[in-house]
Amino acid sequence: MADQADVRRIALSLPEMVEDEDRFAFSVPNKGKHKSTAWVWLERVSPKKARVPQPAVLAVRVPGEEEKQALIASDPHTFFTEPHYNGYPAILVRLDAVDLNELEELIKDAWRIQAPRALVEQSDI
Repeated sequence: MADQADVRRIALSLPEMVEDEDRFAFSVPNKGKHKSTAWVWLERVSPKKARVPQPAVLAVRVPGEEEKQALIASDPHTFFTEPHYNGYPAILVRLDAVDLNELEELIKDAWRIQAPRALVEQSDI
């Protein structure tokens, strides 16, 4: 079982990872832009109204649709998606259901995907 404190601890332990000032989200600078790795899920609770942050669910960047579907198939109680993320390489993770080691690996993988190649190659992550 994990929570946002665990996410923050893991994310900020990675080289050059930063937390967004306006919301619970983490990114790494790459070529002058901040590339998102993990962020709080914004759920559409009511049609035509603003999405609402759901702190119990984290969106995490994944390599692609194949990995996303494999994670969902492996444990649909922990991993899921919704129409907003169709075709987008991110998985939704229920923090109260994910193992801490698995969460750490997901966040590290997201960092590897988004970080500059030179930074990934020089780190031992």
